[in-house]
Amino acid sequence: MSSRTPADADLVHLSATEARRLFLRRELSPVELLRAVVERAEQVEPRINAFTERLFDEALDRARHAEDRYLGRNGLVPRPLEGIPVAAKEKHALKGRTLTEGSLVHKDRVATENAPVIDRVLDAGGIIHARTATPEFSLATYTHSRMWGVTRNPWNPDFTPGGSSGGAGASLAAGTSLLATASDIGGSTRIPAAFTGTVGFKAPYGRNPGHGVLAADHYRGDGPMARTVDDVIAFQNVLAGPDPRDHASIRPKLTLPTSYEDVRGARIALCVRLGEYEVHPEVEVNTRATARALADAGAHVEEVVLPWTRADLLTAVAGHFSTVFGALVGETAETHRELLSPYTAAFADTMAYARTQVSYLDALRSEHRLQQQLAAAMAGFDALVCPTTAVPGWHAGDDLAGDKVVVYGEEVADKLWCAMTSPFNIANRCPVLNVPSGMSSWGVPTGLQIVGHPYDDPAVFRIGKALEVLRPWSYAGIGDATAPTAGDRTPVTTERRLP
Repeated sequence: MSSRTPADADLVHLSATEARRLFLRRELSPVELLRAVVERAEQVEPRINAFTERLFDEALDRARHAEDRYLGRNGLVPRPLEGIPVAAKEKHALKGRTLTEGSLVHKDRVATENAPVIDRVLDAGGIIHARTATPEFSLATYTHSRMWGVTRNPWNPDFTPGGSSGGAGASLAAGTSLLATASDIGGSTRIPAAFTGTVGFKAPYGRNPGHGVLAADHYRGDGPMARTVDDVIAFQNVLAGPDPRDHASIRPKLTLPTSYEDVRGARIALCVRLGEYEVHPEVEVNTRATARALADAGAHVEEVVLPWTRADLLTAVAGHFSTVFGALVGETAETHRELLSPYTAAFADTMAYARTQVSYLDALRSEHRLQQQLAAAMAGFDALVCPTTAVPGWHAGDDLAGDKVVVYGEEVADKLWCAMTSPFNIANRCPVLNVPSGMSSWGVPTGLQIVGHPYDDPAVFRIGKALEVLRPWSYAGIGDATAPTAGDRTPVTTERRLP
């Protein structure tokens, strides 16, 4: 195959779909691509700290096998992800490897079987070359722990890549993987995708099979992250489908189309504040500029108001998390509190208190009300667009222990309301795609959520693919892991409202 120079900086920011095309044309070897990605990781990992484990030697063997498939040796043919370097979230069990979930409590735990998403990656020929960092138990909107230290945002290392799939987002943006597995229970895919300028998909509940007791939690799900919408489509088509280990996984499998109509004639609802969220001016400007681009391309974009209240949102998430995820973490806090990161102990305490104040029935009543209001707001529209986070980011290593998020000495948001993702975990039958919406003056990207009607996954990808054409995105300036570029997505200085 090709004799490209592995150090070629362009290789590490190839899309997975373009890499596969080059493989098929024998213009690039999976071995060359992997070596470039490994070399890139050796350069940036000391600063970014996205990886918990490097599997480079095993990956190189798999890359050689992938090359054989592309060359047609031994009658083998390439599979959908053949030869593509994939970073796996450490919480996704890989047989024979650690399964700590970022906790000292589980520092010696080893997985006895693969998670369904891992099996899907391997069966499709993806090469798992590294595993990515999370906060402890994947319970925070940032990524650091006593186990792994602080993971930083490649665009601006003073900032977090978000969480809990922060290692995944940081790796993709830095060019140390082409695809990454993620999960989402309150925004854990979409928040890091927003902060790292990547694409993340929260599939509707049951679309992708889960693993373990939390697979039964209808707020959560595993899914794909990548740098392009096409890559997320290709990856999602590998991950989707039923698995006997998760009887809630949906059959038959939905295979997403790879081509879509443009957005002319599409009806899109714009909602900037999702009720009572206070949105940072730069996030709002980027959101409106993105909506304007859709309108200019022929979509009918109409601003709507959601009557969601903080009280209902808080009741829903408090009743749900305290009963399920919070109770699970609380069991660990009762016996191993001294080993937990401070934010994990604080979460367990908060959830224990919430259980005395809010019942699961209270939460269901609020969920029902919120979902009815969302259905009414989206009636007559193909999808809804809104910000992913209320602020452009927060500092790496910050536990967000106070009531306010503080950036550069300024209070910028209430801690509980800095992400705008959990409403769509409450309404978790809705597919949600995060795409970049612009850059902030803090030197980190902002994100846009594209929300579809329940189980209408193609609708969000139609809009996402259109936005990649209308507002292209570049990773070219991230080369030294400190100097970002936003392509043509510089912060807009004046608000552009829809007519």
